[in-house]
Amino acid sequence: MNIGIIVDTCVWIVFFREPESELTIHLKGLLRERKVIMAGMVMAEILQGVKALKEANLVKQSLGKLPYLEVTREIWETAGKMSASLRGAGGTIPLSDLIIAAVALSGGHEIFTIDTHFHKVDGLRLHKVP
Repeated sequence: MNIGIIVDTCVWIVFFREPESELTIHLKGLLRERKVIMAGMVMAEILQGVKALKEANLVKQSLGKLPYLEVTREIWETAGKMSASLRGAGGTIPLSDLIIAAVALSGGHEIFTIDTHFHKVDGLRLHKVP
C-alpha cells in the first residue's frame, strides 16, 4: 500500500455537513487524487453517527471504495503503549484516536484532522491544508 492520508472522523463530519467549506473542498481534491485511505476506527465512528439506514448504506457504499487498513496486533499494542505513556505524562487522548494514530504510524501515513490532541503523539505526520 502506498503512503496515504487517513481522514479523521471530524473532517468527514465537516465534509458531509458543509459541502462548500474549505476542508470539504480540500478533501474532495485528495479524493480525486486517490490519496485518501480508510481506517476501520474512522469508518465505525462515522457509521455510529448516521441516523437513517438509507444514509448508512450511502456512506458505506461511498467510503467502501477507499483503500482500507486493518488493525494488527502490533497496532493494538502501539496504541496501548501510547496511551500509557501519555497518561504517565499527565495527558490523555481517546483510545479511538490513539488507534487511528497507531494505524497511521505503522504505515507512515498522514492524518488529516482538526483535533489538536493528535499533536501530542510523537512522530505522527499531520496533513496540512495549504
